[in-house]
Amino acid sequence: QVQLVESGGGSVQVGGSLRLSCTGTGFSFNSACMGWFRQTPGKEREGVAVIGSRNQPAYADSVKGRFTISQDSAKNTLFLQMNNLKPEDTAMYYCAADLSPSWGVCSLAARWYTTWGQGTQVTVSS
Repeated sequence: QVQLVESGGGSVQVGGSLRLSCTGTGFSFNSACMGWFRQTPGKEREGVAVIGSRNQPAYADSVKGRFTISQDSAKNTLFLQMNNLKPEDTAMYYCAADLSPSWGVCSLAARWYTTWGQGTQVTVSS
């Protein structure tokens, strides 16, 4: 059974840091694109950062220089290190997998990702 489980969300003040983790089962990270996405009420889910075993990480412009995506393929675990957090980073964060990426390219578009975790809330207060 393919499954993703996130952890590490919470509440933090502006300028603080959080590290999200996502553990996958039932598939190998080596052949998938993995990503972090976020969503706030009334808005579409947006790509934050994505990574693949044969791709350089890609980031949304709004988080470049502050967030770092990484993975431990041996442990099938994905991470998102979030530094210098801002109130606009407040959202539900989701881990997702594209198990059959086209041309091996990892996209920031949520529609390509077919497997999703349950989400973890990140709240940044001023």
